[in-house]
Amino acid sequence: MPNSYLYISGLLFSIIGLGLLDWRFKIAFSRNRKAAFLATLLPMILFLAWDGAGIGLGIFFRGETSHLTGLLVAPELPLEEIFFLFLLNYTTLTLLSVLSRRSKK
Repeated sequence: MPNSYLYISGLLFSIIGLGLLDWRFKIAFSRNRKAAFLATLLPMILFLAWDGAGIGLGIFFRGETSHLTGLLVAPELPLEEIFFLFLLNYTTLTLLSVLSRRSKK
């Protein structure tokens, strides 16, 4: 596998693994799809707006690396950022759901 697909492959591998854990233990999406969808999508939108503001102000920029595909969804915003933000929010939702369930016992 070329280096340019390493990062996105790792992100997809992690998302699939988290999805399998979610499905097996009925944590987030397998418990309430609509709520889980909103709980991951809304923060993603906020983080993308944050990224957009940072890019617009010249604070954030895409660095040169051989681990990115080179595909951009917007200027200075690599495709991998979308998958990273989804993984970040999905992981947070999963952890909070598990901790909430454990604290109720």
